Amino acid sequence: MKNLLCFGDSNTYGYDPENKSRYDFDERWTGILSRELLALGIHVDEEGLCGRTTDFEDTYRSGRKGSDVLPLLLESHTPEVVIIMLGTNDCKSCYNNTPLTIADGVKKLVGQVREYSSRIKILLISPIHLADGVGEEDYDNEFDESSVRLSRELKSAYYAVAQKTGCEFLAASDYALPSAADREHLDKKGHELLARAIYNKLTKAVCV
Repeated sequence: MKNLLCFGDSNTYGYDPENKSRYDFDERWTGILSRELLALGIHVDEEGLCGRTTDFEDTYRSGRKGSDVLPLLLESHTPEVVIIMLGTNDCKSCYNNTPLTIADGVKKLVGQVREYSSRIKILLISPIHLADGVGEEDYDNEFDESSVRLSRELKSAYYAVAQKTGCEFLAASDYALPSAADREHLDKKGHELLARAIYNKLTKAVCV
């Protein structure tokens, strides 16, 4: 049986923006994907963490820098396929990032996977967009309107990384929108739509 590692942030963790808890396993995109792929002999390993970035240190929470933990997770899960979907938290205003600096963080993660094993297939996913007003009062003030614009520029930046590094590519923003509840996270429908898109990509271009 093949192992598929899903490496991401709160939208891989399955954060529920309605009640600030976690969607059940069969409601989040990783769980839906797991159910569909099991018949193909593929086991899905979830590694989603709220606040995780590609390559940037969180001022308030430790262990959020993705490049610090990915090598360890590759060793513990020994995957044949890796999905990387990060970048939303990199858009926080405190980082003063650009599409290029975030893309460099993604490229570093891809390099870590390649260093562990050149045989691993990688699906690089650019995240959903942040919605207008995400940084307003009662939402998430770690973001501002420049964060929204930045999130909308990640698709092309990630596609360039995928082209240069030989990864398969998918833009989550082509299939799912942020929830109206917090303008940042997937709702249940978004998880379903994203799972379907990833399944189609995996079965057509990655796993078979």
